[in-house]
Amino acid sequence: MAGSVVNHLLPKANRFPPAASSRSPAAAVLALLEEGNLKKAVSVLFSSPVPFPPNLYARLFSLCSSNLAIVEARKLESHLVTFNPDPPTFLLNRAIEVYAECGCLKDARELFEEMPQRNGGSWNAMITAYSRAGLPKKALGMFKSMYRSGFSASEVVFAGTLRACSTLLDISLSKQIHGLIVRTGFSGNLILGSSVVDTYGKCGVMSDARRMFDEIPRPNEVSWNVIVRRYLEMGDGKEAISMFFKMFRMNTKPLNFTFSNALVACSSTLALNEGMQIHGMVIKTRLEEDEVISCSLISMYIKCRKLDSAQKILELPGAGNIVSWTTMLSGYVMIGETKRARKLFDEMPERNVISWNAMLVGYTRLLLWEEALDFFSLMRSKTKEIDHVTLGLMANIGAGLSDIELGKQVHGFVYRNGYHSNLFVGNSLLDMYGKCGDLRTARAWFHQMGRVRDQVSWNSLLTSYARHRMSEQAMDIFPEMQWETTPSKFTFGTLLAACANIFAINNGKQIHGFMLRKGYEMDLVVRGALVDMYSKCRNLEYAIKVFREAASRDVVLWNSLILGCYHNRQTKLVLDLFKSMEGGGITPDHVTLHGVLLACVSEGLVDFGRKILDSMSEVYSTIPRMEHYECMIELYSCYGRKAELEKFVKTAPFELTVPMLTRVCNSCREHGWPELGKWAAQRLAEANP
Repeated sequence: MAGSVVNHLLPKANRFPPAASSRSPAAAVLALLEEGNLKKAVSVLFSSPVPFPPNLYARLFSLCSSNLAIVEARKLESHLVTFNPDPPTFLLNRAIEVYAECGCLKDARELFEEMPQRNGGSWNAMITAYSRAGLPKKALGMFKSMYRSGFSASEVVFAGTLRACSTLLDISLSKQIHGLIVRTGFSGNLILGSSVVDTYGKCGVMSDARRMFDEIPRPNEVSWNVIVRRYLEMGDGKEAISMFFKMFRMNTKPLNFTFSNALVACSSTLALNEGMQIHGMVIKTRLEEDEVISCSLISMYIKCRKLDSAQKILELPGAGNIVSWTTMLSGYVMIGETKRARKLFDEMPERNVISWNAMLVGYTRLLLWEEALDFFSLMRSKTKEIDHVTLGLMANIGAGLSDIELGKQVHGFVYRNGYHSNLFVGNSLLDMYGKCGDLRTARAWFHQMGRVRDQVSWNSLLTSYARHRMSEQAMDIFPEMQWETTPSKFTFGTLLAACANIFAINNGKQIHGFMLRKGYEMDLVVRGALVDMYSKCRNLEYAIKVFREAASRDVVLWNSLILGCYHNRQTKLVLDLFKSMEGGGITPDHVTLHGVLLACVSEGLVDFGRKILDSMSEVYSTIPRMEHYECMIELYSCYGRKAELEKFVKTAPFELTVPMLTRVCNSCREHGWPELGKWAAQRLAEANP
């Protein structure tokens, strides 16, 4: 309907009337507006066969916009174009803005296309409408059409266009728009300068963003907030903090959000000293009770392990709201302080679904499945609030308990309450079925997810097959995956593990080549998976090559090669790698030391093995585990060290397991040690009657 009557303007319509008299229809409309009755006022206007003053139309359009009154806006536009032969362009622009504000972009575009005349405001209204509606491509299309029509962009149009570029992360087009801004004489404009900085920052080109920021003659608080936030979002917390303090030195008072962004940067870099300085500034500017800032302070202190300081913020008069309480609760959960989190939860004066979910996350993160289930029962008895996060966590609990029935109950609830199209819930159910071993249902649910599924869904299905030793099936669905989504490094990690399980060296090489051709980052996780795959497939040469090509190596990558060498019976190389690892400043962990002890068994290095075990706690800060003790029993048994074996098993700080005692018995039979054999047999009978 909107705009359709523009082509049917009445040729003999009256001109705009003079100012309204006390008895005119315009006066009646104004009286109704004074009473706040917009709907009745527009009805009176719509039923009057005479034009009204332009300022009255403008006022009515403004009220329609603020009240999102789309029906009244359509009546108003219809009356305007019907009883005015040449409606003022600025009023039609107001109508476009109202339609856009009400979300009726089709009406706005129809009116724009049928306008007898357009000016810069008309183009600006449409570009802004598309930009704010999250339709950046349409906004940029309008911008190009505007320039082809001979109109120059205004400051507002340029700002809206830059916003569209940043949404699309189109750095090339952003630079072209920037060039137009300079050529049209807006280069010194503070608002546009800040918009350019924001756009370059969102596109990830922080060097250009910083250069443009430094060219702003007198940046205001908004400009500073933009540069601090962009550094933060790009993961450069240190530079975000530095710019915040520079802002203070330039005597610019930060916005509330700038304080918050700086505190988040302190959290991400664990910059406690800087965070405390910012806290002092917050106190001086009397913003400590601001909700956003207090939550950021609590989060910063918790991340930096200053729980008492965080608690003091929470106890401030204006800070004790549900948001800050939940922030404190989430902080405890994040650092694994579940008991303190629960104590705080029980003390909370009010709770919402986010609070309940945060506490539920605390139990699931520590794999406390029974406690999580009990807490959910409490949640159901206290509140009816349940959202997609709650349901996803409940599916995780079902997976953790291997309780397929619980998982199916969650699935039923999901269907009954319309959550089946939620991606987070769908992936959680898929993971649950996989971990519970119901791969048939997992595959069926995966297909039911249809277009909703994403990369995580595919990875979950692949992992389920690999976990249950169905590596061939995992390899078979990889080609299907490539039609729908781009594989991630986690996908390749799963596939490489599957290749290792079935010794599929050719498939592993193909995956390796695929990653190299497609330019995937060969990070430590991927290299570790490649080393593991090549090692298990008996191609140690390739494993060593992948290891040597790594720019940096962590303990996991070293462990992959050490265990790979052991499985390929290159035990001397294991010991050489162990020495190189220590020489390179990498601290061995329990996996490394297990590999070394296995090598000691193969090489007969009894004394070196005992030295490794004795130094685990003091030198390597690692508590010996069962596998380490099993290696020592094997070491003493294989090489006939009766006295050491007897002392070791009789003074062990734990109850010997059945496999350990069985190995001692076998060793005594082999070497003829009747007394120790009798002792081990008695213990074995007690342990395994």
